[in-house]
Amino acid sequence: MLPSSPTILFDGVCNLCNGFVQFVINNDPKSYFKFASLQSETGQEVLKAHGLPTEQFKSVLLVEDGKIYTRSAAALRIVRRLSGGWAGLYVFVLMPKFLRDPLYDWVSRNRYRWFGQQESCMLPTPELKARFL
Repeated sequence: MLPSSPTILFDGVCNLCNGFVQFVINNDPKSYFKFASLQSETGQEVLKAHGLPTEQFKSVLLVEDGKIYTRSAAALRIVRRLSGGWAGLYVFVLMPKFLRDPLYDWVSRNRYRWFGQQESCMLPTPELKARFL
């Protein structure tokens, strides 16, 4: 089952992923996106329902308009909704996936080494709690 509102599913113990979520929150003044960690009940349900791995997380996922987007497609669809000129990065959607996704995968493979990881998922502040599923 997919969440009904646009939802970003992210690796909750990844420092890069948590930083990306904070970046989105800070640049999403209309609160378009909701969030859930891939480790959460919501995240696990989405992964299982769509035959995606439930333990090794290699991609941020975007659930939007009844579809799931992964890897560079998810990242680009997310930035196109952000303020501050970030939407301009959506032009990279014109680049074929076979060129975009290997770059995404390279960062994904190295993110723990470069940015580290936490022992547990981040807890949202009381002000942001309503945006987390």
